[in-house]
Amino acid sequence: MPSSFQTFFRRSAALLALLILGACAQLPQNVDRPVSTAIASPATGTALADLVQQRRQAEKARYESGFLLLGGPQAAYGSRLALIEGAQKTLDLQYYAIHADASTGRLVRGLRAAAERGVRVRVLLDDFHTTGRDALVLGLAFIPNIEMRLFNPLAGSRDSTFSRLLNSIDDASRIQQRMHNKLFLADNVLGVTGGRNLGDAYFGNAANGNFVDVDVLAAGPIVQDLSRSFDSYWNNERAYPVQSLVTREEFQAMRDRARKADQELAEESARQQEGGAGAPTAAQRARAWDEKPLDLRTATFVWAPAVMLADKPGKIPADSDPGNRKAPGLVVSRPDDKAGSSRGAASLEAASDLAAGGDTVVEGLLQLIGQARTDLVIISPYFVPGKDMLQAFSTARARNVRIRVLTNSLASNDAPVAHVGYARHREELLKMGIELYELRSEQASFGNVFGSSGGSSGSAGVSGESRAMLHSKVLVMDGRLLVVGSMNLDLRSQLQNTEIALLIRSNELSRAASEQIERGMRERSWHVELVDGSLLWRAPEGSGLKDSTTEPDASATLRLLLKLFGPLAPDQLL
Repeated sequence: MPSSFQTFFRRSAALLALLILGACAQLPQNVDRPVSTAIASPATGTALADLVQQRRQAEKARYESGFLLLGGPQAAYGSRLALIEGAQKTLDLQYYAIHADASTGRLVRGLRAAAERGVRVRVLLDDFHTTGRDALVLGLAFIPNIEMRLFNPLAGSRDSTFSRLLNSIDDASRIQQRMHNKLFLADNVLGVTGGRNLGDAYFGNAANGNFVDVDVLAAGPIVQDLSRSFDSYWNNERAYPVQSLVTREEFQAMRDRARKADQELAEESARQQEGGAGAPTAAQRARAWDEKPLDLRTATFVWAPAVMLADKPGKIPADSDPGNRKAPGLVVSRPDDKAGSSRGAASLEAASDLAAGGDTVVEGLLQLIGQARTDLVIISPYFVPGKDMLQAFSTARARNVRIRVLTNSLASNDAPVAHVGYARHREELLKMGIELYELRSEQASFGNVFGSSGGSSGSAGVSGESRAMLHSKVLVMDGRLLVVGSMNLDLRSQLQNTEIALLIRSNELSRAASEQIERGMRERSWHVELVDGSLLWRAPEGSGLKDSTTEPDASATLRLLLKLFGPLAPDQLL
């Protein structure tokens, strides 16, 4: 599938980039970036703001911000449709990847309709995936009332990822450093953040493989903190208006080539189907979910104190910096002032103060991990622990904190090279007393690994067998603090990518998340143990599978390639 290949290719090509010298095409100079910000008074004046206020008052909520976990594809997709259809003033989207496919096409049509009714739409996209067919999403920039900017762009042709990487070989850090944040904000009063990018594979709509993911729908003042983070990236000098990089004529040429390729693909697909073979068409895949917006009037929010952790955009150095120096920094919001005297808000404030001791989102979380009291449950798709992370785990284990980690197996990992950084630390982690679980790759109902919460019906997946690939980024600490964000617990997220996360102080949400994760560990994952000095993968409960002494479901060829070339790849590049 395209997203899996591109992720694998980026990580592999970045390693190659350090070894090859080449010429770098130039980015435009003296780019005009008009400054714009979120609406100043979001609490009143829009239907969404009134809805949030009514829901909070009806439930006699103690806290001003509310949250709904979005674990399944339909809930995740429906929430975004609801925000698009309900917005009256602004829509702000910030993503690492937006793929030009069936599910995104429906969202784009909604954004166009919103712009036509007067909603100001801003789309901020990391530039790495805007090549080939995915470059078609740049068409948003040429729609009236929609602005689109690309963060940390690569110069060169958008015909292929490889050609752009070659053009940027002598600036390998630009390839490595990506904006990984994910935000979908409406009228500065409701917003979605978490692990999902936009594309078929993130909404259970891809034919060959889908990501197991989780988002959170946030309501109230916490969304203003998310918007301030968005604005800091939008107005940063690394954010280039699309028109400064691609002309309307160039975009039209790209669209014409894509239409021709689509026509050829459709003809080939028709020939295959006549013979009773062939993959589902885009139209068939688009029917895998009902495209209905989430009913915000009946959605069950949990009202709780929360804070935002966000890397500053300066984590990716600006071109104007002569020394190309990183300027890491962490933005930590504060809990609701109105509830500041409550026990929950006070404990969250202590946690946020602790996290503020880190320079980045991941380092802030490591500060929290090191101070856990009883239990840590972690989901990290790419799990590559550096020295700081190992120290945080060691500190927690010294106090007998139980630590359970769910990550990808080699077979479920969409970037197998990243598995190397985890595998080389696996025995050390097990000897430390950390419990490791690896997602089984073949699941017919991948949504069950982290199901929906709040009464939505989001646990349904596509019909038939589909490869499951873990993509959720979640941490539950001591049964009372839930963290959902864009970050992995790896050196890439810690040192290179920019990330964002919500810390929510809620026993109810923490319990719901823990129950789903623990079920996924038991029934959908291999439990890795160290038996007599050798690794053993215990089969998922009730699966009928046998235990394995080698990486389960992975081919011998893949295992051999990673064994041969894995030692050449340093952890910080995985």
